[in-house]
Amino acid sequence: MTASPLALAVNGREHQLFERLVPFIERNGHVGEPVAVVGLGYVGLPTAYSLAACGARVTGLDTSARRLSEIRAGEVDLPEAQRRGLAEVLESGSLRVSDNTAVLTEADTVIVCVPTPVDEDRTPDLAALRAACESVVSHVRKGQTIILTSTTFVGTTRMLLVEPLRERGLRVGTDVHVAFSPERIDPGNLDHTQRETPRIVGGVTRTCAERAARVIGRTTDSVYLVGSPESAELTKLYENIFRAVNLALANEIADVCRDLDLDPVEVTIAAGTKPYGFLGSFPGPGVGGHCIPCDPHYLLWQLREHGVRVPLIEQAMRSIEHRPDQVVRRVLEELVDAAVPPRGARVLIAGVSYKAGVRDLRESPALPIISGLRRAGVHVSYYDPLIPEVVLEDGTRLQSAPAGQDCDLVLMHTVHPGLDYGWATRCPLVLDATYQFDAAAHRRVV
Repeated sequence: MTASPLALAVNGREHQLFERLVPFIERNGHVGEPVAVVGLGYVGLPTAYSLAACGARVTGLDTSARRLSEIRAGEVDLPEAQRRGLAEVLESGSLRVSDNTAVLTEADTVIVCVPTPVDEDRTPDLAALRAACESVVSHVRKGQTIILTSTTFVGTTRMLLVEPLRERGLRVGTDVHVAFSPERIDPGNLDHTQRETPRIVGGVTRTCAERAARVIGRTTDSVYLVGSPESAELTKLYENIFRAVNLALANEIADVCRDLDLDPVEVTIAAGTKPYGFLGSFPGPGVGGHCIPCDPHYLLWQLREHGVRVPLIEQAMRSIEHRPDQVVRRVLEELVDAAVPPRGARVLIAGVSYKAGVRDLRESPALPIISGLRRAGVHVSYYDPLIPEVVLEDGTRLQSAPAGQDCDLVLMHTVHPGLDYGWATRCPLVLDATYQFDAAAHRRVV
């Protein structure tokens, strides 16, 4: 097997790592097995589709009637090839979708893929996960394998699955098998497919891990086994915390570059030519989506309960949280420098989804940016064909404006592929929070 960057980075442990990186390519032996996927969001739907496309008989469960209707109609945020494939597996019956949890009993494997957000106080909100696990436990039968994939704090798998199953008199590792295998879905990124992305599996017992790996291995070419669900849970948190710290650093370096009149993208690309020891990120208007702004708080919350401080992670998350405020200040500065009074100024935000090419507004920095500008008296509109409507915290509803609407300043927040932003170059003030909108020669960066 060819040496991987991970193995080379862990001195003296290459052999052990390779022994535990297990390829699961013998998929024909599992064709037709019944699988239930609980939760059909950005993780559950691709997972259900991938398993159905490999020959499993999959039932996707979701509590949202609207989501089920969208899936049946093919109105989902998937790459075009996957949307076509989804239509095929739905038509063939390899994948069916339902809100009837009674079908859980029919499955040999149950995979839980529900959201795990945080509330306004950055405290883990386990409502959806608790409800899903309670439903799974109430419908469990002997012989099933249950796999939790939702990102959560260390110990959740035992708390919400293992202990309730034992209370029902079931022996985990003998009667039923339980494992944690954190999702690794990168929405909108065709370079990181499920098939090519290794997955982590941590079982309560070795048999639990192997059974889970055989199922997860149908969606990926390699599965890496760790010694426990807790190790797998912390692995996922570590992945996203690393990304959070890196992004906070990237934004801070961008501020340094502005003070020194340098291009942070150029500097980042140049640093990235070093073939070891550097993993760069580009700066931006903030951090959005389901992972980076939320997941590290699961560990921070758990550590606070034990009186443990992690200053580096805490500072990174504060930096991420305050980034939209910095963008608001920069918008107001640009207006003032151009002799445009902020109160009453017209600002158009180009793109409001948290990520280019994705129809997802969760935790998008655009939302606090819009609210902050409105509090300063700015008239804010936005252009984003992928997000027809935005609902602010105060209940205000905004609809996507036509491209090229007159404004005093355009803030480039999210540039979607395939859309024409030539109109933005005609705006007298262009503030680029993507740091990569080179079409406007007169643009300034955040």
